[in-house]
Amino acid sequence: MKRSLVLSGVFLFLAGGVCFSGEDGSRPVTRADIIKSKIPFRLAFPGQKGPIPYERFGKFKDLGTSRYKYEILDRKGLAEAAGEGIFPNIQAAKDPRYKELLKAGKLDGRHWSFTDTADAELNFYKWATAAEEPGVRQFYVAVMMERLGLIEEAIKGFFAVSVHFPKSTSLTYYNTPWYLGPGALDRVEQLLRRHPKIKMALKDSHIVVKNRFDNEITNDEYAINPGRLIKANRKPQKPLNLKKLKILKELRGPKTKLVQYENRHWQMLVDGKPFPIKGITYSVVPVGWSPDRGTWNVARDWQVVDSDTDTLHDGLFESYIDNNQNGSQDPDEPVIGDAQLLKDMGVNTIRAYHHLYDKELFRKLYKDYGFHIMCGDLLGMYGVGSGAKWEDGTDYTNVTQQETMLKGVREMVESYKDEPYILMWVIGNENVYGVANNSQKKPEAFYDLVNRAAKLIHELDPTRPVAIANGDFLFLDIFAEKCPEIDIVGANAYRGEQGFGRHFFQDVQELVDKPVMASEFGCSAYAESYSEDIAMAFQAMYLANNWEDLEANMAGRGVGNSLGGVVFGFLDEWWKANSDLPIEVQKARAEWYAPRSATYKNLQPWTHDKVPQFGFPFLDGWSYEEWYGVVSQGDGKGSPFARILRPAYFTLKKMWNK
Repeated sequence: MKRSLVLSGVFLFLAGGVCFSGEDGSRPVTRADIIKSKIPFRLAFPGQKGPIPYERFGKFKDLGTSRYKYEILDRKGLAEAAGEGIFPNIQAAKDPRYKELLKAGKLDGRHWSFTDTADAELNFYKWATAAEEPGVRQFYVAVMMERLGLIEEAIKGFFAVSVHFPKSTSLTYYNTPWYLGPGALDRVEQLLRRHPKIKMALKDSHIVVKNRFDNEITNDEYAINPGRLIKANRKPQKPLNLKKLKILKELRGPKTKLVQYENRHWQMLVDGKPFPIKGITYSVVPVGWSPDRGTWNVARDWQVVDSDTDTLHDGLFESYIDNNQNGSQDPDEPVIGDAQLLKDMGVNTIRAYHHLYDKELFRKLYKDYGFHIMCGDLLGMYGVGSGAKWEDGTDYTNVTQQETMLKGVREMVESYKDEPYILMWVIGNENVYGVANNSQKKPEAFYDLVNRAAKLIHELDPTRPVAIANGDFLFLDIFAEKCPEIDIVGANAYRGEQGFGRHFFQDVQELVDKPVMASEFGCSAYAESYSEDIAMAFQAMYLANNWEDLEANMAGRGVGNSLGGVVFGFLDEWWKANSDLPIEVQKARAEWYAPRSATYKNLQPWTHDKVPQFGFPFLDGWSYEEWYGVVSQGDGKGSPFARILRPAYFTLKKMWNK
């Protein structure tokens, strides 16, 4: 299905390729392209062109230490050079447009309510004048500049965070620390890479925060050098020729091998060839079926769905593209099958979360379509595999439960180690978030068990690597100490539309020097108060930027330890917001999932629910778990066969097949 969206006069070419904008299609789409301000935006008090010459207006002291400080000697001169919205300039309050909006009452309310609205102009003025910690305010002002299309100003705004407020912290939706200094430098690098026509470059910058991987900020130690933002003509960096580099280390193999080169870069080889992971999660759950109702086993049933009893898998081999979206297969809509759609998309890996596999099906997917499988054991997440009930949760200090989980790991490896489609073994699934387990409270016990499981896997199958699927990088320092047997650091990471940032890869390199993958990344295709077209365009842009970061840090480029990632997911699952479990179980789930738990009552698996389940850095600031697919089931009438390909499908297809 071809699809081109025309929004506010900006052509967003989403069909047949990654999102690009501009007359020549030369740059990635941004929010500024997707959501245009109602009027052309201009700063009333712009600063000077090019980088801000900080050396002219002050002194950098104690670079590279925790005592770092930029001392302003000419505040007026610096403010004029910086321009409106960039510290120490406070002229936004004098901007005539600001006064007009203020008088009209359009800026009423808390500034946090102006974070994910569609009107970036209002967001900018609200944040530029907000009574907020200055580093947080500066960061969000730069975000709004980017969304307004003021890319050069946004770059300077983010850089100002690292110069003036490198120790600034905020809290995520989950009350975990968010470090704005390193995050701001990541944004500068990303914007410069994505907009090569801007004649600036970032040099010698680093902000290191030791002890940042727990939930405390009182024990943090800093080493700060914001570096320099300079004038420069830049050319795209060519990847290094890895064949000219010595190999320092080889792990596992021969089928799946990890190699580390003399520059510390990591690469995965499969059958001796480079293998960037272009993965996806796949699960076909027919509309109306739900594990909460006992009608669906999420670990296995998706592999055997055959509602028309013709011995063929409904989704993998009998789906069709519902071009006219009428919920039925018309004569001009031939059967294609998800397996072919995945292959055409460029997928080479499917992540299967817990080992209950139809071996014949997986052999066919490997032989006929070339798909490798990440074979997983949830290791007690959601209570799976430990013998614990959901309401009690897995106890990682319980010896009996430990042995039960290790027994399950042994059964997994012994059952599948001779299967040709197995790419690697994956332990857990963001367990440290503490859903139906106590790993968040007892991380040492959890990671001890992870290491024991990995060691057992290596004994049973020394030929394939073992990965963990962590919850982002929470407790990465404890992991580094406790898990030497893990070969690949995987993280389920939903960091936002900008992507992962250099520090995502650099943190792993500095702490454990292992390859890293995004074991999950994705985005909802729905957002409250936004049109369907805008929400889908945002999803496509989000995935494009995230993949670009993964690719930009593969061997030969950037930090060089990225192996790729797994998109979550292929098809919308309509049961994700539904819950008909006993009230005590609903209560336990609500403590984690539902900021508005009352909305969970009476939700049904046969409706495509639009419930904002928890805060995420998506279009409207919320996650909608029933809308994560790059492919939808339309209105559900044609489930489980009908498919509507979203712009995100074509975006990844373009990027993964280039």
